[in-house]
Amino acid sequence: MRLSLASIVVAAPFLSGTALAQECNDSSSQMELNRCAAKVFEAADRELNADFRDIQRRLGKDADTKRLLVETQRAWILFRDAECTFQTSGAAQGSIFPLVFANCKTTLTNDRIEQLRAYLACEEGDMSCPVPAAE
Repeated sequence: MRLSLASIVVAAPFLSGTALAQECNDSSSQMELNRCAAKVFEAADRELNADFRDIQRRLGKDADTKRLLVETQRAWILFRDAECTFQTSGAAQGSIFPLVFANCKTTLTNDRIEQLRAYLACEEGDMSCPVPAAE
């Protein structure tokens, strides 16, 4: 199945509302779209890492919970990458593969950001939350 450049831009959900959206929409080749998708993923990954560090800081000297957090994050990264490999397997041999793979990783990374931010928003006394409330 061949997609036109216009259908890729319209169909790519990562393009909405970001500073990179215009740059991505102005892309005129598959290579540019692929590069733009990679930039969008890198921005999401930076956000994820910042939230992860915030949780680590909030955990303070609780080494056991920090260890669990790191183990969980490593397992999540393995899952994200395996899931995206599966999701994009139909495009694996095509020039669109880098775009759809980066788009998948961005979507799952944004989902994980929401999960981490929910931990950061826990209220004092919430026993279902492993992250202490902000002081």
